[in-house]
Amino acid sequence: MRLPGLTLSILIAALAAIAQNQPVRSGIEVLRDRGFDILQNKRVGLITNQTAVDSRLASTVDILHRAAGVTLVALFGPEHGVRGDYAAGDKVESGTDARTGLPAFSLYGKTQRPTKEMLAGIDVLVYDIQDIGCRSYTYISTMGLAMEAAAENGIPFVVLDRPNPLGGIRIEGNNAEPGFFSLIGQFPIPYVYGLTSGELARLLNEEGMLRGAARCSLTVVPMSGWKRSMTFAQTGLPWVPTSPHVPQATTPPYYVATGVMGEIDGSMIGIGYTLPFELFVAEWIDPAAFTDSLNAANIAGVLFRPITIKPFYGSAQGKTLRGTHIHFTDLEKVNLLALQFRIVEVHQRLYPDRDLFALGGGGRSGSFDRAAGTDVIRKEFSKRWFYGDIEGYLNKDVEKFRGVSAKYHLYK
Repeated sequence: MRLPGLTLSILIAALAAIAQNQPVRSGIEVLRDRGFDILQNKRVGLITNQTAVDSRLASTVDILHRAAGVTLVALFGPEHGVRGDYAAGDKVESGTDARTGLPAFSLYGKTQRPTKEMLAGIDVLVYDIQDIGCRSYTYISTMGLAMEAAAENGIPFVVLDRPNPLGGIRIEGNNAEPGFFSLIGQFPIPYVYGLTSGELARLLNEEGMLRGAARCSLTVVPMSGWKRSMTFAQTGLPWVPTSPHVPQATTPPYYVATGVMGEIDGSMIGIGYTLPFELFVAEWIDPAAFTDSLNAANIAGVLFRPITIKPFYGSAQGKTLRGTHIHFTDLEKVNLLALQFRIVEVHQRLYPDRDLFALGGGGRSGSFDRAAGTDVIRKEFSKRWFYGDIEGYLNKDVEKFRGVSAKYHLYK
């Protein structure tokens, strides 16, 4: 009977030790250290989910709900919901948060931005969500749409900042283009944008990227101790799965490396198995030949090994899929976004009769284009299945964005 208590004591002691040696303090921790100064005597609406925790895994919802002088009046949930209870793509319902009794409004479904009715009685909107640094991950779109609503209703907007798991240096991919904006690419920024959520909010606000070039009254509560070169492991912060298929802090680079092609068929990149985004598999692939060809391509910073899997769920549940498992050997050398096209180039050389964009009747091409931010990538690449044909297009906006975005850096 003493073991659970002993185990709990050990866990609490371990978390306390981590906190004492924690190099980075998140925005919510910095705000708490300041006595919640900017929220004092305010009625607060909080846009958040399960990822918003402090170094001891206390939820920002609970922290603000208990904070002296702060009145938390409403919660707003992105994809997966306020408590992370919904699967990818599932429509999130509005309701009541069981833990606090507060109204929990959905921003993923019929309504994607807070309405005037939802914002009634709110003095300030606060955003606290751990993101993964990639344009097609829907949380930053939710943030931007909420900023638009804040501007329209004259409500100040606060971002409690958190690390970018891809770091603050890497920028990859073309800007999303008009005609292809959606919740998986709401703004004209590169696929990997190299900013924290707070820095990105500053850029959206000041560069006229919000609807009608609106500007909200924006405050960012910066982290302390974060550096642009940091990996997430170096922050000392705990990782909470940002969604069911991003279970580890090591997953975001894989998300970038395969996720756009995954819009065609998620099972092809490991969705439904224990290695989401880390694979490239199909029923027809010879894993040894495919892997040997990939390794022979000498792609910098990457090695591959043969793998055979049987997905537990999803479109390929119970089928035997074969292919390759991606292993990063030096992330600094890898162009993550390009990697999936390099892999497909090898695939098409070995299996020229397998048109990946035609899988499922080609009905997923629109999702691919929205993730890519354009239809140019798909149309040009599928002519010869040669990465060199799209390399220039993928890179055309990188350096300009690097210069523009640097103006909004909060960290070195």
